[in-house]
Order: sequence, then structure tokens, then C-alpha cells
Amino acid sequence: MVELRTPAQIEEMRAAGAFVREVLDTVSAAADVGVDLLELDALAHRMIRDRGATSCYIDYHPSFGAMPFGKVLCTSVNDAVLHGLPRSYRLQDGDLLTLDFACAVDGWVADAATSLIVGTPRAEDEALIATTRRALDAAIDRARPGNRIGDISAAIGDVAREAGLRVNLQFGGHGVGRTMHEDPHVPNDGRRGRGLRLQPGLVLAIEPWFLHTTDELVMDPDGWTLRSADGSRGAHSEHTVAITEDGPLVLTA
Repeated sequence: MVELRTPAQIEEMRAAGAFVREVLDTVSAAADVGVDLLELDALAHRMIRDRGATSCYIDYHPSFGAMPFGKVLCTSVNDAVLHGLPRSYRLQDGDLLTLDFACAVDGWVADAATSLIVGTPRAEDEALIATTRRALDAAIDRARPGNRIGDISAAIGDVAREAGLRVNLQFGGHGVGRTMHEDPHVPNDGRRGRGLRLQPGLVLAIEPWFLHTTDELVMDPDGWTLRSADGSRGAHSEHTVAITEDGPLVLTA
């Protein structure tokens, strides 16, 4: 069921959005050569406790997960792009790291992701990250009353194709509110003018993610981390966006 939030409720959601942004910014700044992924997860966990927030990940156990996630932060490195389960791994120079984080503050959830390069960048990784951000910006621009879900999806797909990338439709954006994953599903490609009509009060997590040379994923033995089937690197950008009468409001900006 698709739920619409009142203007007052969207105002209440700003606190969750601001906190998610704060955690991602803090963890991103801490991600350096030699830092262990478990240290980054512990940092996010401390921030959650200090804020009195609630993790959306630690007890999360959907049908595709082998067990409850058990951590509060997704840390996907290099050829991993989604649902990276933090493990004891020290970041190396040139690693492409994606951080994905969702939590609830005062009963409202926000969800966002960012990709960054640790140490010395590769030009192709910088370009891939930039493409996910362009796709996210294009999609947010279409998140306006009267448009449809397909308009958001098509905007993402167009940017991917212009960059010569293929799009995976297994995992994409979603509604967000009292829980992390709500209706509707927001694919990362689609047809304009199709799908649910967008109305004020709809809150979406929009999240383009791409891989350098494939659109196929394989699951790690950890039962969570999703990697490219060919070993190519991936990047992921995500914001929680409220659709309002005045246009899109990015709660995790």
C-alpha cells in the first residue's frame, strides 16, 4: 500500500534525513587507507546510540538475506556494490567504497548512500561515481506532482545509457516512511508516462547504482554482499526525497 505523508509529517522526517546525512558525512571522512570496515560500522553504531536513533539494518532479514544483517552500515568495496556486510578488511589505496545507511529518528526513517574513493583515485571510478550522481539528480528533478514513477526510472536509465552502462532492475528505489522499505518500487530504468502517478506526500528513496561493465550480480558467501559478476567495480548514490506541491524536497541533502 502506498502511503502519503502530510506536510507536518514531512517536516518531522527532516530530523531523520539530517541525521542520516551527518552519519554518512562523518563515516566518509573517517574512511582512509588502513581503516577497518568494522571500525566504520562501530562509528556509525556509536552515533546511533548517542542520538537515540534506531538502526534499520541490524535486525533486517528479508527473503534474500541469509540471516539478520547484524550491522548498522553497508560497506561495499570495489566490485561489491550493494548490501556490503562489514567485515574485518582494512581499506587500501584506491579502493572504491560505497556506504549505505538507513535509520529511524522519532519513528521516521531516512535512507541514503554515497560512493567515494579512498586515497589515490582511478579516473574510471571517478567517472562512474559522477554518473550515479548525475542519474540521481536527473531522477530527483522528475520527482514532481503529476509525473509518474516511470519518469523517475527513465531519467536514471537515460543517464546510464548515455554513459554506456547497463542497468540492473533487481534492486532499485522504494517508498520510505515508518519503515525502510515501503511501496512503491522505483526501478532504475523504465518508460516515461508509466506507473504510479506522483502525488504530494509521497516519500521515496531514489538510488541509482551502476557497474562498469556488467549488469549482473553474484552473492558473496556471507549471504548479503552483492558483487558484479565480472569483477568490475560499482558505485551507488541515494537520497530520500519527499514530493511536495513545490517540487522535490531532498531530506538527506
